[in-house]
Amino acid sequence: MIEMTLQAPVAGNGRVALVTGAARGIGLGIAAWLISEGWQVVLTDIDRARGSKVAKALGENAWFVAMDVSVEADVIQCVAQVLGQFGRLDALVSNAAVADPHNMTLESLDLDHWNRVLAVNLTGPMLLAKHCAPYLRAHCGSIVNLASTRARQSEPDTEAYVASKGGLLALTHALAISLGPEIRVNAVSPGWIDARDPSTRRAEPLTDADHAQHPAGRVGTVEDVAAMVAWLLSRNAGFVTGQEFVVDGGMSKKMVYGE
Repeated sequence: MIEMTLQAPVAGNGRVALVTGAARGIGLGIAAWLISEGWQVVLTDIDRARGSKVAKALGENAWFVAMDVSVEADVIQCVAQVLGQFGRLDALVSNAAVADPHNMTLESLDLDHWNRVLAVNLTGPMLLAKHCAPYLRAHCGSIVNLASTRARQSEPDTEAYVASKGGLLALTHALAISLGPEIRVNAVSPGWIDARDPSTRRAEPLTDADHAQHPAGRVGTVEDVAAMVAWLLSRNAGFVTGQEFVVDGGMSKKMVYGE
């Protein structure tokens, strides 16, 4: 069963957002938040069955399209479907990713895995920006890329994921310069976000120690990330482009030494 928390949608604002990797986790949270602000949201994911169920649960302002962001033909087809259905595109949120940062030791890193992670996490956002740009430009739209605090910090054996997210930060400011002033492009880098389904969170709650280690006093939620993304897509952020916004409860500013 798919569970989510969603406020009643406000009157539609006439704008259309495309959110990738939206069948679960942070992507789903972003889609739900935008719908609550009146956006028409196109959710995409490779998980066709779950994506369709999620879109149905979110209501009439949600529409699902199956897409592998690393396949250019899929991206072209998705954008064409969006334009055919709604006639416009105002925002792109590139969230789809091979999300597990842990792999294996460098010596045993599988090249196919490396290539897949970079294809989804880095090439995908580039392809989406490429094919969405003409339509975003027509409405002075905005792009938000979901990066990670791991772009600047590492644990052992995370080379593929970390490289992809570091590249995404660089791609973000490159796109901001290339596409401005008509299109703004920013990145959000989440830290530890509890993006599990509500049923899993209830069955396996985080510990007090998990929360206490954060300077903000708790682990993050998908709503924390969604609120930042929504602001960056709004006209209130009209002077903001090429930037990274870290949403990690202060963890990346905390000195940690073994005792």
